[in-house]
Amino acid sequence: MLAPFPVVLAPYDRHWSRLAHALSTRLAVLGGVLTGVHHIGSTSVPGLVAKPIIDLLPVVTSIEALDALRASIEALGYAWHGEYGIATRRFCTLSNRFGTRIANVHFFAQDSSAVARHLAFRDYLIAHPAMRQEYALEKRRAQSLHANDSDAYTDEKAAWISSTEARALLWAEAAGVLYTPP
Repeated sequence: MLAPFPVVLAPYDRHWSRLAHALSTRLAVLGGVLTGVHHIGSTSVPGLVAKPIIDLLPVVTSIEALDALRASIEALGYAWHGEYGIATRRFCTLSNRFGTRIANVHFFAQDSSAVARHLAFRDYLIAHPAMRQEYALEKRRAQSLHANDSDAYTDEKAAWISSTEARALLWAEAAGVLYTPP
């Protein structure tokens, strides 16, 4: 289990997308197992406050094929945490030389419903400024209750996220932008 850390929310930084791109590019070591990498989470939503930690969602042909390449991921400096509470995921973290986490990587197989859920949530917040603002308020509320415990902060906003994800999936399907596996 990873140790909780203080919750720092920063204003949106346009450099986050560049960092996400640079980190995504490094994952090319996975070769044909990697089918794409998406920048997700709050750092991917322009105008949204966020913990300054990049979240990436690499899509792979299969989790078994990814597991066989674990050493390649670790060679890039990532800590491998396995499923970490989600059976269909492989979770990795990357910290800088000072030990500060800079990235969370959530690997999912291309046929996982989690891919559509994460992308719909991101795209919904980008397309709906009022929901983006509501989420910022939810994040600040959760931070005020759990400023020194990132795990409790995440748990605190889980109900809001779950409810919004359901709306986001309906919106993405109606808009014709819902991710479908290849």
